[in-house]
Amino acid sequence: MEEAATPLLVCSDIRKTYGDLVAVDDVSFHILPGETYGLLGPNGAGKTTTINIIAGILDADGGEVRVAGQPMNPRATRAKAAVGYVPQDIALYPDLTASENLVFFGRLVGLSGTTLKERTREILELTGLTSRAEDRTATFSGGMKRRLNIGIGLIHSPQLLILDEPTVGVDPQSRNAILESVDAMANNGMAVLYTTHYMEEAERLCDRIGIIDDGKIVAEGTQRELVEKLGGHDKLHIGITGHGQPAVNATAMLDCVIRVSLGDAAMELIVSDARSSLAEIVNTIVETGAEITGIEIEEPNLEAVFLHLTGKALRD
Repeated sequence: MEEAATPLLVCSDIRKTYGDLVAVDDVSFHILPGETYGLLGPNGAGKTTTINIIAGILDADGGEVRVAGQPMNPRATRAKAAVGYVPQDIALYPDLTASENLVFFGRLVGLSGTTLKERTREILELTGLTSRAEDRTATFSGGMKRRLNIGIGLIHSPQLLILDEPTVGVDPQSRNAILESVDAMANNGMAVLYTTHYMEEAERLCDRIGIIDDGKIVAEGTQRELVEKLGGHDKLHIGITGHGQPAVNATAMLDCVIRVSLGDAAMELIVSDARSSLAEIVNTIVETGAEITGIEIEEPNLEAVFLHLTGKALRD
């Protein structure tokens, strides 16, 4: 049997209080190499404090964070060397060029000489900023600044990349470029901790999601697992011609079908997993003599799960 991968990030019962306020309340989760983990929560849920502890900006009052096997705290230089942190607020020097910003921040993390020069070239290419390398960042659009901000977080080839709201205020083209870059980095083995106020980003990028509210992780899992925990099911809308009742009767006998009804030239089925059961359902309908004219799959919405768990929309 193949040995399970060792987590790159492990948070164990971390806790942070400010007077009587418990900002982070025994939060635990882990991220594997090559995994993108979404930490979602409404404003004031404890997300930012958790990220600051993981990045070594804040000390936890209790529990432990380990990055690449090393304990993390504000004094932990070895653990910090494995982390790239991209804050929500743009952290650039506007009077420096893109190249000069990368060189400056690269030197702060110990890069120099040929290594720094080559890494700067690679980051400019990765972020699509090669043609603007010698332009002052004060002249950049919001999307370009965001991309360079991410590049700075990547300059030292970290094992864990923390992205806090990386697409806030950017145009659709830059946003798509950022999402594609994040996906590529995870595919190359980097662990990614991702926070966002855009549910579609979490659905697109994240392998697993932790939902935090009132300082606690209230649910965790893949999108499918989170939906199933709440008893959510998929809907199938199947257009048909011919006599539909035999098809309804036949599909109702399938184990994967929870409920089926017949409307005007269409069947609606409630199923446990539409994508895995679709072939069996289609074959059953065809065998009754009905002809299928169209199929639409409606999967449960992660936004609905979030609203159910927290009582708030993600952007509240």
